[in-house]
Amino acid sequence: MAKRSKVPAKRSPAVPKAPKVGAGELQTLFDFLRYAVSRFNAAKLVFAHGTTDPVAEAAFLICETLHLHPDQFENFATARVTVAESKQILDLIERRIATRKPAAYLVNKVYMRGLPFYVDERTIVPRSFIGELLDSHFGGDEDGTSLIGDPEEVERVLDLCTGSGCLAILAARHFPNAAVDAVDISKDALEVAARNVADHGLDHRLTLHHGDLFKPLGDNRYDLIISNPPYVDAEGMAALPRECRAEPKIAFDGGADGLDIVRRLLDEARQHLTPQGGLLCEIGRGRDNLEAAYPNLPLLWLDTEDSEGEVFWIAAADL
Repeated sequence: MAKRSKVPAKRSPAVPKAPKVGAGELQTLFDFLRYAVSRFNAAKLVFAHGTTDPVAEAAFLICETLHLHPDQFENFATARVTVAESKQILDLIERRIATRKPAAYLVNKVYMRGLPFYVDERTIVPRSFIGELLDSHFGGDEDGTSLIGDPEEVERVLDLCTGSGCLAILAARHFPNAAVDAVDISKDALEVAARNVADHGLDHRLTLHHGDLFKPLGDNRYDLIISNPPYVDAEGMAALPRECRAEPKIAFDGGADGLDIVRRLLDEARQHLTPQGGLLCEIGRGRDNLEAAYPNLPLLWLDTEDSEGEVFWIAAADL
């Protein structure tokens, strides 16, 4: 038999070597921002975990090192940092490049709608558009645009596939009189969610459930169901960047066409909604597949500042 030639193993792209930064060469927050952006661009990092570009990511990491809210960056942009702070910032920049982990994992924090949340490798880094939609489409009905009426009259809200609990917490804050249930199949994710619920002082209104979608909820009905479920299709799973591979696979994998969980939500939601309620669900780039699978469903597609046709709304009466 002929000898098989060995196929060389694929190597990960080389990490650009960190240049030596002399004492005093970088002084202000702006200096470190420019340096970080240059390093991130050279390393061809991917940004999709709370920040969408290298500038925002660099500002986020710098502010976290200096115990500042990201919104405060401009206020201190020309301020100088200490020698100790400089070392911490540079170390964090290089860790982001060397590990390819999402920045949120490196500092155990992410911001949604300006609020801080704890996050680690036990759960996906939250970056849903639903938080923005709660503000834009579920407010008071003075202008006739609210999809659900007066937020103060909402009594029960359900968040399915809650992960770190961020959307459930935002919903609890948005609907001040509502009891909120949040479900996830991952016990690890629920441990992270429990920490966030406690941090935001919502233990008395927000209940976490371990289980598969509606199964742990019995016959409960809700005025609003929200969900950012796994929706990445097989092709997308194969092409996930290294940053996303650091996150739990279960939080991404939506089956061959990305709709495995979404189908179950649409098929089962009506029996858990009040007559005037509805389902708000994020599905990423799965709109074409979903409309092909459910051509007769009157789905209302909602856009945000950074998304188009990635979240749908459907009323209970139309399910």
